[in-house]
Amino acid sequence: MYPDTDARYSSVTIALHWLMFILMVGVYAFMELRELFPKGSDPREAMKAVHFMLGLTVLLLVLPRIAARLMGHTPAILPEPPAWQQLTAKLAHLTLYLFMLIMPVLGWLTLSAGGKIIPFYGFELPALIEENKELGKSLKEIHATIGEIGYFLIGLHAMAALVHHFKQRDNTLTRMLPARKVDPSTPSQS
Repeated sequence: MYPDTDARYSSVTIALHWLMFILMVGVYAFMELRELFPKGSDPREAMKAVHFMLGLTVLLLVLPRIAARLMGHTPAILPEPPAWQQLTAKLAHLTLYLFMLIMPVLGWLTLSAGGKIIPFYGFELPALIEENKELGKSLKEIHATIGEIGYFLIGLHAMAALVHHFKQRDNTLTRMLPARKVDPSTPSQS
């Protein structure tokens, strides 16, 4: 087990962060890869179903993710960045959390309005609203547009972490990396 320290987020926060990252990659990958198959084909429909399930998994985990972040220790960024960067980071994180909440709900609403099944790992979730094809089309467009914006949000988040690490040389990125196990038989190189 890796120890939690003041220099990084808790193990729970780190695990949820990287799990959410993997889920988001899957959500986008399955939606994009479906284009390789003809409309209505079994592989395309399977990829859409996986996209739905991964998106709903994001929804399921985003509240514990937010709770872990709010209740856990936030390690200081060293050296401390300017106030404008700290404010920008808070706004970016808020936007990402809203994105992780809103997108799965919009997807669920889109399927509901379209009169489609809402698959969730062998279960069928209830519709959130009554069938309304026109509303379903509008919700689908909104979902797709916000999804496109999501590429930029996620990309900017990753780019900011890399800029902090390689250009500003602070600990922004390392705070969210898992601690390495230390071999007690290896001498310290202090």
